[in-house]
Amino acid sequence: MDSFYAAVEQLDNPALRGKPLLVGGSSNRGVVLTASYEARPFGVGSAMPMAKARRLCPDARIVPPRFERYQQVSASIMRVFGEFSPEVEPLSLDEAFIDMTGAERLFGDPQEMGRRLKAAVREATGGLTVSVGVSATKYVAKVASAHQKPDGLTVVPPETAKAWLAPLPVSRLWGAGEKTEPRLLALGLRTIGDVAAADPKRLVQELGRLGLHFYTLAQAQDPRRVDGHRKSKSIGSENTLERDVREHGEIKLHLRRSADKIARRLRSKGLVAYGAGVKLKTAGFKSLTRQQRLAEPTDVAEQLYRVGVELLDAFNHSGPFRLVGMVAYDLAPAGGVAQAGLFDTFGRRRQLEVALDALAERFGGNAVRRADDLGKPQGMTLAPNLDFMDDGADDERFPD
Repeated sequence: MDSFYAAVEQLDNPALRGKPLLVGGSSNRGVVLTASYEARPFGVGSAMPMAKARRLCPDARIVPPRFERYQQVSASIMRVFGEFSPEVEPLSLDEAFIDMTGAERLFGDPQEMGRRLKAAVREATGGLTVSVGVSATKYVAKVASAHQKPDGLTVVPPETAKAWLAPLPVSRLWGAGEKTEPRLLALGLRTIGDVAAADPKRLVQELGRLGLHFYTLAQAQDPRRVDGHRKSKSIGSENTLERDVREHGEIKLHLRRSADKIARRLRSKGLVAYGAGVKLKTAGFKSLTRQQRLAEPTDVAEQLYRVGVELLDAFNHSGPFRLVGMVAYDLAPAGGVAQAGLFDTFGRRRQLEVALDALAERFGGNAVRRADDLGKPQGMTLAPNLDFMDDGADDERFPD
């Protein structure tokens, strides 16, 4: 989807259309989650500190994120995708792979497939645009989807895919992030074509398994199939705070909030977690993580919270911290778990949380709040109910 959060805000509020728009926290500690295309010519982009974005684009309107609304629109979009193919693999709220193999008789050639898909999304959402990439592999299709944003449609035939990738920068390699891209540049590899022409043995020697992964992608090869049955690997909640925290009591307040959000999301999906983790980000932007397996799988916030508190003692950094978050990982369907352990230890607690779920569903997420939260600073929520998908070479439970 094109600038998804901002596009939804402009769809719902016509007064915002055609104007620079930033979705995120308005305080100086806030972060830009999405910038509308009207704001991007000013150099504003996602993950940028809001203070910097406001300096670059002082006329931009700033609106807080509405994740429940984005999830609602995302569900409509995914239903549209399901009408084109049973094999739909979501990567996030606004991105998915669709396997259209054998669908030519129904939807026409690849170009026509893309046009019909774009039209269906626009109609179902009341005007939102999607950029589509079509090719023979997941990787090339993903790169192609960003080639002509916004509202783009790029078809890359398999016989020309390697040559099409060659002039693109190495940053477009799937899995080349902030840490890996400089290593590629240090090796003199600036384009995907440079990687394709490199000695694969040298790449493995310098980069390990990522080296072979990059070499394979640079050849326009990708053995991974679209997995329409894949589930999210983890569910996390992170909060960038209005002010740094150092004391355990303050950190625990935010762990509690994250645990509540994660547990509610687990129950809504019918999942339980076999592991939990804590993420802290220092005032100097260094990320620290700790995680552990659980004695029994759970979807109960109280249990997740207790593990999070225990993990605090495993950090050897005194802070202060600007971000506090939790994650639940190694997820499995709740119906496939022996229920005795799940419901005995925290049975009454779970019943209470399920009752609160019903209140939140009927009256909104803020209908009931903990007494401990009253009068306490909320912080700027980055991802209150974010399902982390595996969209790169590494399995990272705490993506930045």
